[in-house]
Amino acid sequence: MNEIVASRGRRGTDTKSILRNLEGISRLAIRFGPRVEIPILMHVVTAMFDLQRNIDDFLDTPTWNSCASYLGRIIDVIDGSEEKWTLGTLTAEDVEEDMLAAAGAKGGKMKAAAGAGGAAGALDAVAADEKLVNPETGEPETADERAERIRIEKEAAMTPEEFHTIPVIGSTSMFMSRLDEEYNKSLQRISPHTPEYVVRLRDEAKLVDLLAKFQAYFVRIDSKPEAAELAQLRIEHIYYKHDTIAKQVARAAAFHDQFGEASMLHPACIEGDDTAGSDDSKAHPAAASGKPTVESIEDVDYKILMFDLCTYVYDNGTDRSKTRAMLCHIFHHANHDRFYEARDLLLMSHIQETISMSGDVETQILFNRMMVTLGLSAFRLGKIWEAHNCLSDICAGRVRELLAQGVSTGRFSDKTPEQEKAEKRRQVPFHQHVNLDLLEACHLISAMLLELPNMAAAGDGDASGRRNRIISRTFRKHYDIYNRQVFTGPPEQTRDYIMCATKAMEKGDWREATSLLSNLEVWSLVPGEDIVEKIGKMLLEKIKLEGLRTYLFTYSSQYDSLSLSQLCGMFDMDKTEAHSIISKMMINRDLHASWDQPTDTIVVRKTDASPLQVLALQFAEKAASLVEANERLMDAKSGTYGFREEGRFGDRDGQRGGGQRYHRSGGQRHGGGRGGGRGGGRGGGRGSGGRGGQRRTGRGGGNRR
Repeated sequence: MNEIVASRGRRGTDTKSILRNLEGISRLAIRFGPRVEIPILMHVVTAMFDLQRNIDDFLDTPTWNSCASYLGRIIDVIDGSEEKWTLGTLTAEDVEEDMLAAAGAKGGKMKAAAGAGGAAGALDAVAADEKLVNPETGEPETADERAERIRIEKEAAMTPEEFHTIPVIGSTSMFMSRLDEEYNKSLQRISPHTPEYVVRLRDEAKLVDLLAKFQAYFVRIDSKPEAAELAQLRIEHIYYKHDTIAKQVARAAAFHDQFGEASMLHPACIEGDDTAGSDDSKAHPAAASGKPTVESIEDVDYKILMFDLCTYVYDNGTDRSKTRAMLCHIFHHANHDRFYEARDLLLMSHIQETISMSGDVETQILFNRMMVTLGLSAFRLGKIWEAHNCLSDICAGRVRELLAQGVSTGRFSDKTPEQEKAEKRRQVPFHQHVNLDLLEACHLISAMLLELPNMAAAGDGDASGRRNRIISRTFRKHYDIYNRQVFTGPPEQTRDYIMCATKAMEKGDWREATSLLSNLEVWSLVPGEDIVEKIGKMLLEKIKLEGLRTYLFTYSSQYDSLSLSQLCGMFDMDKTEAHSIISKMMINRDLHASWDQPTDTIVVRKTDASPLQVLALQFAEKAASLVEANERLMDAKSGTYGFREEGRFGDRDGQRGGGQRYHRSGGQRHGGGRGGGRGGGRGGGRGSGGRGGQRRTGRGGGNRR
């Protein structure tokens, strides 16, 4: 073994031949016990990893399975029986002693050749076999027999603790990390639309089982850092699976281990039944025992498993492992609609405040995936405002890159080839992707439910003096594009369905909007039992609520009074729910009206803005336009153009005020001249009778940014 290992890395050496020789030696070493077999297996695993030529290569599936089987053999030997073994570290001095001992025999022959006289005597001394004698029995022995005798004598002189400690080269924790990395690289390189990708996914159960065994070994020897690292690897193979999917995957893996490939089973065995009994004239013999099934699998509570693994990493892992474990834990809670638990973990950890300073791109990608999953969880539970806040930052642009689900290949990309290669290495495997159509549907629907009443209230702003607040610029951009189309055909994409539902809600046709949104195909992609019906019911309630608010914002100025029973009939609500919604609008001063309790009617009050209120609104609009201009200047400097979800500068509600640039009242434009100064553009407009104010020459009108 030492001769074969010494030839590694030399020029002209075939790595495959070295691997074949080491594999043959490992099979022969079984009868010598774990102290001889385990070091050879460690060299075999190392030689397998040497087959890669560069960082982008990955182990093919047969080689990966062989490597996993050798690592499984190692853990079964050291931790799978009653006699427990421990892997020690072979130092450089020990390796040097072994190499000197191996060269001892050659050195003795060379010394004998040097002492012999003449060339013929030297050749005879080299060619002659050294005669070795066993000092205990006095019988001759070969060099191999002497080496075996010395090894047995050393083992006999050891204490039990020294005997059960096997010195090896390498670290099994590093081998498991490398095996996990090779598995992920293979999933990145294999096309996800081929059967090979599906077959490759079966190996994940084997990998997770190996990680669990090695983690238990490191826990036994009290090596907490290595155990925490392997626990983190287990977490990253569990966190993204819904419980229903995880159980099906475990059952499929157990079926494959017990019966092999399903395609290799006889068709009669799969499609037939055992009703015909053993009568071969009526049924094929393969169908006598029915379709093969897995009797039972271990019922795993993945919530408890994730909690135990994450807690261990929190106690013993590195800072990076702790951060990633926390993100995976939040992801798992959100994926199972435990929104409040996920939200509390996120807020208590303060990850959102420090993630931008971590400098680890892969951890930032995991944070983006977590935020998206948290937003989808809030949407499924009907928490529209929380869903929009979680999804707005990611869905504003470049969703594929932020989630590592694709690489941008634009003509004007300024990325170097090295940056593109690094980005490809960070891609998430296909089976872990978040569906982008589902993500866009949840984001735009939540934005629609928030923005549509806001737009209706802004449309009535000329009469009531309300100020326009932009909640979602992305939604308004798509809505403006849809309205500017000359011809709008039937909806085809998810975005088209949402825009059609928006137009229907503007007209008060909440039934049409519900039909369009509830029948989207993307809802079938959400895991869970009866999830499509639950989402449909949630959308129905939210659309009726926001439809009522939009109707009141749009048409309340046309009425002197509104009948509560008529509104309940229009929006299919009971009186208690409708009364609650309308009263809340009155309390928030969104609707200037009052209740007439005896008749159950809403008395609408006509309110016109006073001159002071008009001036205050003009001042607010000019300030808003100044902020708008400053933010557009910042966008131009930072390179982000177009619409953005939320600005850093806004009103007290946290939203950036856009507003109308001019306020119309009585058919005339009221402006204050060029009052904006140099800071953010001209804030007002020209008055109807000329320039409505003196020009300011100072620089105090606005702040430069």
